[in-house]
Amino acid sequence: MIRALLLVVLLFLTACGQEQQDQAGNQLESTLTSPTDVKLEWRPQAGAAGQIVEYSNEKDGQYTILGFVPPGQTSFTHPDLIPETNFFYRVRPYTGPVSATVDVALPPGDEVSETDGHEWGPPKADGKGTHSSSSPDAAPTGLKAEVKHANGILFTWTDNASDEQGYLLEIKPSGATDYRIAAQLDPNVVSFGLITLPDEKQATYRVRAYRFGDPSNLVHETTGKSVS
Repeated sequence: MIRALLLVVLLFLTACGQEQQDQAGNQLESTLTSPTDVKLEWRPQAGAAGQIVEYSNEKDGQYTILGFVPPGQTSFTHPDLIPETNFFYRVRPYTGPVSATVDVALPPGDEVSETDGHEWGPPKADGKGTHSSSSPDAAPTGLKAEVKHANGILFTWTDNASDEQGYLLEIKPSGATDYRIAAQLDPNVVSFGLITLPDEKQATYRVRAYRFGDPSNLVHETTGKSVS
């Protein structure tokens, strides 16, 4: 009887520990796969919209975003690094409510009018949202896409968030399985002109009011000598 009770308690504690680990996520590990290539691996945080991977050459230095990765991705390779140099890495989840989607089909070719100076392109910050970014009501609304030319789109939306750290314009090209980040924008932005890539002639777009979560543990690798 006592053994059975102890087994139940042990299983309960193990399950609780696993649940806490799943909620925390982002336990980061690194491997130097060659003298100048680093591979990162982590456990994604449950419920996150994705992760950002960051690095710095100093532990307490300014960190640079290497990339935004989809929520299911668990590894990232940082290749062709400077030899005999320190690299510090961390991963952070990002969350936030997302708009409805809009589909865009661009005309063929790359023709751009000679009179188009892309005055419509720079982001415009005129948002006055009132909802916390933790609320579904903070999701951008009224997303519209206006085709400006064969590879230019003007996006506009309504800012409903009061405390976002910025906006992410997300794109899923035709045939892709995941969204990727087309642009990272400042808080309160409500308009942005995107110049598309060749594989983005037909794509689905959405806008997210985002906030970053807590960073993972830091990992450190020192690259080796260059292989000539």
